[in-house]
Amino acid sequence: MIEAQNLCKDYALKLKEPGLKGALKGLVMPGYKTIHAVRDLSFHIDKGEIVGFIGPNGAGKSTTIKMMSGILTPTKGRVLIEGRDISKYRKEVVRNIGVVFGQRSQLNWDLRLGESFELLKHIYQIDQADFDRTLEDLDQILGIREIIDKPVRQMSLGQRVKGDLVASMIHSPGVLFLDEPTIGLDVSAKYALRKFIKEINRVRKTTVILTTHDLGDIQELCERLIIINHGVMMEDGNLSEIVDRIAPYKTLVVEYYDESAPEHPGCEMTEHDGNVAKYKFLKKDLTAAEIIADLSNIKTIKDVSIEEAGIDDIIKIAYGS
Repeated sequence: MIEAQNLCKDYALKLKEPGLKGALKGLVMPGYKTIHAVRDLSFHIDKGEIVGFIGPNGAGKSTTIKMMSGILTPTKGRVLIEGRDISKYRKEVVRNIGVVFGQRSQLNWDLRLGESFELLKHIYQIDQADFDRTLEDLDQILGIREIIDKPVRQMSLGQRVKGDLVASMIHSPGVLFLDEPTIGLDVSAKYALRKFIKEINRVRKTTVILTTHDLGDIQELCERLIIINHGVMMEDGNLSEIVDRIAPYKTLVVEYYDESAPEHPGCEMTEHDGNVAKYKFLKKDLTAAEIIADLSNIKTIKDVSIEEAGIDDIIKIAYGS
């Protein structure tokens, strides 16, 4: 469905020295520094896949998404969607693409939500019967009818995200790019977003590429993970295999009734603060239940919880930190 071939994207950053002298020098003899946002990135995504596309801030995720969706032209390389180069056949290809940017809305601020959908219907030249059917299907998932007559400027962040999701799918695209769509969303809005992604993928076989810093989104939705950093591919493969390989540990958080905490021979106590201790252990060697049973034989436990490795930890290990 999507093939990226040796993608590169460079930017020229204008250098400026401080003070008036630096400003005058910049006008007469400006200096530039080349920023390599994406460097020789290649991968392919099959139809119907949900792929997590992650990395730290500034890794090149959004730049890659913009090249794959036709917003930016690669410095080198090319993107093929359904076998067609998006740089050469942009108008034809983007008709089958939906995009949601978490920090930017495609809804018209001055219109009712339903009027924004009607505007998109005319832009994409969607048949009325197809438009009504698609809107009804998306309403079943997101409950959009409740806010369809509400002006966009009066909507909450969660309601606008719902509107953006419907707007991105109103023309029934085969590919959906979601660039950090969960920014600022509460628990119920995140649940609605995850339900939406699962349903459109199950019912319509929509290919979804998701960038996010929320590990919960990745774990619940994606079987495949692509990790990039400094514009370079770090990892590409099955999510569980990558996590088990580069972050093969968990942390058990144990709260005791007093401030003394026993050691455990099979794991490392990484933190001891008051009556709370943290034990880091390898998943292949021990289970949390075994550690809890051993510790409870030594000392009475008040409460326990388990911490998984976060996305930042996984990226740091993948990058060799």
